[in-house]
Formats: sequence, C-alpha cells, structure tokens
Amino acid sequence: MPRKTQLMQKVVGVMLDTMKSILIVYHSMTGGTLQMAQAAAAGATCEGTVDVRLLHAPAAGPSDVLAADAYLFATPENLGAVSGLLKDFFDRCYYPALERINGRPYATLICAGSDGANAARQIERIATGWRLKAIAEPLIVCTHAQTPEAILQPKTIAADELARCAELRAALATGLALGVF
Repeated sequence: MPRKTQLMQKVVGVMLDTMKSILIVYHSMTGGTLQMAQAAAAGATCEGTVDVRLLHAPAAGPSDVLAADAYLFATPENLGAVSGLLKDFFDRCYYPALERINGRPYATLICAGSDGANAARQIERIATGWRLKAIAEPLIVCTHAQTPEAILQPKTIAADELARCAELRAALATGLALGVF
C-alpha cells in the first residue's frame, strides 16, 4: 500500500477516534419544537468532525446522555414550564449521569406561547445540578399562542428562527471540534 494511502487511513482513524457528538433531545406537541430541533440537527457541522443525534425525549436514556459530548435540549413551553416528557427524560437520566458529565456544554431551544422564561429557568436548574456549562442564552421562539385554539394549532416556525436554531447548533459543534468546550 502506498505511503500516502497509509497516512490518510491513520488520519481518518484518528478523526473517528476523536469524533465528538451532540445529543439533541426534544419533545413537541404541535410541531414547533420539532421544527426547531430538526433545523438544529440539520445545521452545518465542522467538516464532519461532530456527530449529531436527534432523539425524541421518551426514546433518550442515560446511555445516550453519557455517550454525548454536548447537549441541545428542545422543549415547548407547557403551562409556563418544560414539557412533561422532557422533564421525564431529565428525571430518568439525572442520577445515572450525575457526576459523570460535569463541565459538558449545552444549549436550549424553547418554542413558547408566552415568554418561555420559566421553561428556560427549569432547564438551567437541571443543567446546574448536572454541572453542565451553558454556551449561549436559551433560544426562545415565541408563537404568541394564547387561546385554546391557537395553543393546539400546528405551529410553523419562520425560516429566520429556524436559521437561528441551526446557527446555535453550529456554534456548539464548532466549539466542540476546536476543543473550546
């Protein structure tokens, strides 16, 4: 085998061994949060050096949390709080991950009907307990849905808001790839 080919195989092997990963955990009732999570998952990566896994909250577990290098948590604002299924994910994973993921970076996406502030605070408190490091302020997209009809209606998130979700994930991926986080 030519020396150049052997060298390329070694470089690719090192890249695969050091591949970083982002776990995006989401829950969505009316599609808004799902659109935001999908936009983040589809965002540009750093030349293939960061793997992205998008998991619905009920499907995500402690092994997924432990295997990831960074996290993006996406939730709708339900009754001024995180969704029950995202909270369930945190409850199921909290103790198995405690003291095992200290210092890892995270960011938050919230699809809110009002201001999303309490949902953001809840995730921040959980992340503080896990000793995670926030890399950005929570990205909150407000749909202004306040009536029962508007709350239950399927959501369509504007392209500029979806672009912000992709940019946030790209920033997280870039920081991981460069060893900033």
